[in-house]
Amino acid sequence: MKNQHTENKQLPKLVVILGQTASGKTDWSLYLAKKFNGEIISADSRQIFKKMDIGTAKTPGEWRWDGFKKTYYVGDIPHYLIDFLDPGKYFTSAEFHDQAIKYTKLIHGKNKLPFVVGGTGMYIQSFVDNYKMPRIAPNKKLRRSFEEKSEVELLEWLKQVDPISAEIIDQKNKRRLIRALEVSILSGEPFSSQQKMGEPLFNILQIGIKKEKEDLHKNIERRIDEMVKLGIVEEIKSLLKQKYSWDLPSMSGVGYRQFREHLEGKETLEQALEKLKKETKHFAKKQMTWFKRDQRICWSETVEDAEKLIEEFLQK
Repeated sequence: MKNQHTENKQLPKLVVILGQTASGKTDWSLYLAKKFNGEIISADSRQIFKKMDIGTAKTPGEWRWDGFKKTYYVGDIPHYLIDFLDPGKYFTSAEFHDQAIKYTKLIHGKNKLPFVVGGTGMYIQSFVDNYKMPRIAPNKKLRRSFEEKSEVELLEWLKQVDPISAEIIDQKNKRRLIRALEVSILSGEPFSSQQKMGEPLFNILQIGIKKEKEDLHKNIERRIDEMVKLGIVEEIKSLLKQKYSWDLPSMSGVGYRQFREHLEGKETLEQALEKLKKETKHFAKKQMTWFKRDQRICWSETVEDAEKLIEEFLQK
């Protein structure tokens, strides 16, 4: 099987570091970006939001002036597409695709190596394959009719119109379900078949972090226990006080929605945490289902393996 980057030799190079939640992407990417004079574009659909740091496990950083604009720095490494969007707003895969291309060119312009790092499969794939995305505007009337239905009903409907999306979507994320249905219905063809590949823009090496299930599950549990110590409940209360509602895309993601019952006095904190641990493990499994479809990903167990792969890739 041809490796993706053998065909695109003349194009500017780029490295993707992907993996499941809590697999160690942040540590790997900071180490590798330092090593190879790189800058990082975050491909995480939850870390895009401002004010949402603990529940998204965002790496603490700071905004600094970089010439005429502000950039998010973690240590000395500039990060893009992180901590920039108001939690009341939407950000689609099509927008990610366009912004990521813009920042990749900016990084290449500084003679640095771009690293796209994250676990949001749709973001990564839309960028890697330069998708021509369905740019269908949200339809208020259609959305209102969907809002009245449960996640189970929406999923059943999605299975009829687009079985492929139904298989890989986050089934408890009502917003995602509604969006997939909306695009399929308004355009007359399945959401999953509308992502058409464009011409390759970059020569890309994709590295996936390979973690044993038991280790990953331990990491997830440790991370969630840590979130409580850091003040996840206070973070959510503060968001609700600022009038961000539970049905926003930002608040309906893993790490936030699981605390709703607890904050409404219907569940103990322990129950909320158990639910979050269980749903995060399920989410990690779904991420893997998505990544496994891409044969071009080189899976690595250690950061040293990843380093070797990048060295070979850059020498070609």
